[in-house]
Amino acid sequence: MDDLTRKLIQLDHCRGLGRKTISAFLKTDPGLSRAADYSFKELTEIYRMSPVRAEQFLKDFHTFNPERMIQRYERQGISIVSVHSPDYPHYLKKIFDPPHLLYMKGKKERLKDLKMLSVVGTRYPSTEASRIMDYLLTPLIESGWTIVSGLALGIDGLAHALALKGQTIAVLGSGLYFPYPLQHRSLFNELIEHQLVISEYPPPSRPERWRFPERNRVISGLTLGTLVIEAKERSGSLITADQALEQGREVFAVPGSVFKENSKGTHRLIQQGAKLVTQPGDILEELRV
Repeated sequence: MDDLTRKLIQLDHCRGLGRKTISAFLKTDPGLSRAADYSFKELTEIYRMSPVRAEQFLKDFHTFNPERMIQRYERQGISIVSVHSPDYPHYLKKIFDPPHLLYMKGKKERLKDLKMLSVVGTRYPSTEASRIMDYLLTPLIESGWTIVSGLALGIDGLAHALALKGQTIAVLGSGLYFPYPLQHRSLFNELIEHQLVISEYPPPSRPERWRFPERNRVISGLTLGTLVIEAKERSGSLITADQALEQGREVFAVPGSVFKENSKGTHRLIQQGAKLVTQPGDILEELRV
């Protein structure tokens, strides 16, 4: 592991720091050679950290042992890849704000996959949803497409379960020690055994409400396109679709009954230009790799 990755891991485990501050450090010091030398005054005046956050960061940085933590992760089968590594996912590196680090467990060769489609939707799918997904996704899975989703209840879980016979990646909104939701613990265990689970958050990070919308950019950023199956008008799935559009990726939506709440979000996406999907070929003709 190179020195820059070690320093990023050290920063990532300090309180008081977020993605934007780490990005600001990298902008002024790409090798993070000055990371150990920042003063309280620099942090508060140049990097606009609050006094409380600056104190937390300085305390944590100078007491944290990155080598010990890295060794612990290695013993637990957790791998770490940094954004400057050749192993970092190809499409994710191209987005505006890629994670500085990815923590992962499972088949890390999945990161090299190029034929990837993200699948998102409601946590409360209809009884018809699994049939729709089987019809649309099975031909893609059988032809080597990797299905990416967020391990949430509903459509996410159905997508991962369907793709267990092929290839799938789960993106967590928490650290690897605290997979969420608890109802998917057995699915999580199966994914780390046979597929891949990743997170931009250090393994000890607990689920926080703000992390789930933030991780959606990773779900869409890993892939060539995002398929939305059943989503209300106000839905986290639409955040993922919006992120995909901002990243210049394709967005697909499955239509439904005009009388159902779970169709309102997908219909709005179609009105805004998402491709209407009624058969697997509708996806494949847009995503030619």
